[in-house]
Amino acid sequence: MYNILKHAHSGLRWLVLLFLVLAIVHAFTNWRSDKSSSSKMPLIAMSIVHLQFVLGLILYFISPLVQFSEGWMKDSVSRFYGMEHILMMVIAVILISVGYSTSKKRTGAAKFKRIFWTYLIGLIIILASIPWPFRGLGGNWF
Repeated sequence: MYNILKHAHSGLRWLVLLFLVLAIVHAFTNWRSDKSSSSKMPLIAMSIVHLQFVLGLILYFISPLVQFSEGWMKDSVSRFYGMEHILMMVIAVILISVGYSTSKKRTGAAKFKRIFWTYLIGLIIILASIPWPFRGLGGNWF
């Protein structure tokens, strides 16, 4: 069960990144052209982010990488998975969710400007919080 969830969480990361980039590009083009399109791209991106977050929460409670033993804050891998990764991802998910929710109350360029900035900041936080293989935290590409 753990390995299935771990691979699903790791693979879904690419869909999260792809759809966030697509939503950001969509929001930027609509913001700059002052159009009000009815695309569901921001909603789809937010939904995939939420699915990824749920998988991550399940993994948080069953993963052997999350160990709260004595001195876990001194170990960079334990600290990353036990605190840094989840904290930054929670911030990113909240930011994306609030950005989408508040954009629904706006119209025209203001709507897409809100989506653009909140999704972009969320994407940057997510990119900084992923355990990329080159960071030495035990992460893989897939």
